[in-house]
Amino acid sequence: MPYFEGSDGTSLFYTDWGQGKPMVFVSGAWLSSSSWEFQMLPLSEAGLRCVAFDKRGHGRSDWVGHGFDYHTLADDLAALLDHLDLREVTLVAHSMGGGEVIRYLSRHGYDRVSRVVLISVTAPLMIWTPDNPEGIERHVFDAVLAERSRDRPRWMAQNAQAFFATHLGNKISTELLDWTVQRCLDCSAKAAVEVIRTAGCTDLREEAGALQVPTLIIHGDADASAPIDLCGRRLAKLVPGSLYKEYARAGHGIFITHADELNRDLLDFIGDSSS
Repeated sequence: MPYFEGSDGTSLFYTDWGQGKPMVFVSGAWLSSSSWEFQMLPLSEAGLRCVAFDKRGHGRSDWVGHGFDYHTLADDLAALLDHLDLREVTLVAHSMGGGEVIRYLSRHGYDRVSRVVLISVTAPLMIWTPDNPEGIERHVFDAVLAERSRDRPRWMAQNAQAFFATHLGNKISTELLDWTVQRCLDCSAKAAVEVIRTAGCTDLREEAGALQVPTLIIHGDADASAPIDLCGRRLAKLVPGSLYKEYARAGHGIFITHADELNRDLLDFIGDSSS
């Protein structure tokens, strides 16, 4: 099985399909490289090289108890790009993966990266601060984190429908919904807590405003995990020259419920950005 060493020697699993222009997929909290199968399979068959990896503490990577800050996670991403010597990369990130990509670019630069796609990301800042009064108040954030930690399987199952916004007509089979819940449980309890603290409490506003690469931002207007007014719409205003698309009635899991539309947008963006 393919592995590479992360920034501190942690063993990290990756998947590498196809040939052509490289796309590197960065998963959100709790999910692993397997969550990208609805993008990686059709896009690799369309002539692209699709690479994804399991974050530390997730999936088939080492379940270490440290390194869940954005500095370390960005350095893990850099280690993957170096390991495969990838260049002219399109980085595609979901949820907290967007923070990893933004921190990677501010920390490691643009030598290997041609463009960025940020899907349903939690950036730029979710938690309340005096200069972020629209954010989630800390006591609410901590209460949800504690509730989730008391019974992760139950919490995941109860919130799965909201993840896909099925109440608005988004279709997903019971089997696929259960499969997604299990993927979310395939990370350590430590990682499950720490990555949410990183995603919710890291201020990426300045770094997002300094991005210097073509950027596509996609967000569902019914996203319960990364509310669009707090995340997608604000991020689009911050990132210079970004292309912004909203998916009507879409939740957080648009990489599954809106896979066909998302894949078309990815292919269009790659073509437009390289022209």
